[in-house]
Amino acid sequence: MSSTHHGFSDDFDVIVIGGGPAGATTAALLAQRGHRVLVLDRERFPRYHVGESLIPGFMLPMEELGLTERMEARGFERKYGGTLVWGNNEIPWSFNFSTGGRIPYSYHTRRADLDTMILDRARELGAYVVEEATVKETIEEDGRVVGVRYALRGLNGIQEARASLVIDASGQARVIGRKYSEVNWHDQLQNVAVWTYFDNCHRLPGDEWSNILIEGIKDGWFWGIPIDKGVFSVGYVTRSATASASDKALEDLFVSEVEQTTKLKEILKDAHQTSGYRTARDWSYTNERFYGNGWVLVGDAAAFVDPLFSTGVALATMAGSTLSKIVDKILQHPEIEEKALDRYAAAYRDFFGDIRYFVEQFYDRSKTKGFYWSMAQEITDPDKENADEVDFVKLISGLSGKHRLFNLEFDDLIADTGAPSDD
Repeated sequence: MSSTHHGFSDDFDVIVIGGGPAGATTAALLAQRGHRVLVLDRERFPRYHVGESLIPGFMLPMEELGLTERMEARGFERKYGGTLVWGNNEIPWSFNFSTGGRIPYSYHTRRADLDTMILDRARELGAYVVEEATVKETIEEDGRVVGVRYALRGLNGIQEARASLVIDASGQARVIGRKYSEVNWHDQLQNVAVWTYFDNCHRLPGDEWSNILIEGIKDGWFWGIPIDKGVFSVGYVTRSATASASDKALEDLFVSEVEQTTKLKEILKDAHQTSGYRTARDWSYTNERFYGNGWVLVGDAAAFVDPLFSTGVALATMAGSTLSKIVDKILQHPEIEEKALDRYAAAYRDFFGDIRYFVEQFYDRSKTKGFYWSMAQEITDPDKENADEVDFVKLISGLSGKHRLFNLEFDDLIADTGAPSDD
């Protein structure tokens, strides 16, 4: 093995592009299983990222990583549920995560702190992490991706690293996905978001104190996330077409639409804005291909759904946990790679599709909460083993549990490869 100026060789079992939650989780769990893993990220952590509210499903991979106590020690704000102004006549209603299973809470966090904690854990478990490293291209041999070329910020020249498998966890940058796969945008979720941060905010009353607020208005909806103390992340989401048709800039639209709210306006009545506005648009998509010869996608690099229920980080880390188990099997039995990744891709696509379908239907605000509960039950529990409210909370918590993505088995593939030939 050759040596580089990093002090380690350039040959690995796995290269992970992206050190965010999906990449760091996948890398950490592979390193924990004894594999040689390189993580490349173009940023220097801690770095800003939106998506401060988490769901209980996120706690499952954090348990695997041994990070739940650290999250508590860091003083992250516990999140016990949500309050919605949504549905028929936009009547306020709430849900509690305790209804949905054994994990009764998650957290609101500053993503810079959370993401750094997960990436640092990957280091602790033995992954090699190189920050400020921009992947320029893949290395191909005989049609297979066998590594990447990357540049380090502030240094001349291009570095190379090789591996048995390359994982794209680069988020919406889709470093490998852009080259090897088309992307399908979801027409019903072509939205635009504009958000900012406020200090000196009020809180929701009583048991709703740390709930995320989701408040629907005529042409869109707002989120209100209590990050810590009196600080709130506040964002407005509307159809891209609606925003384009408006004669107002997104920032002015945000201000005018806040006046149409009830609960959010009360939270912000004595607050002052503490940052500029940020925007994003048309973010709901699925790649046509989730894997290829020598590469595989995970997290937002594979697919992303509208942020209505704050599922992004949980889906990314849960998929990363699943992928780490699959890649571990592939590294031990390389001959099962294609079939194993095909099984992963099909299950991942189905799981994501269920979430996307639910969010698309939930955007119909003419219904009652009972309709939304029943819809969740149809998706996750058609035999009606639970009450429909329980199924609703399980779904939006990421804890429905029965989906095949989290129960994939590969013993049959391994047995097939070990069977004697008929020749």
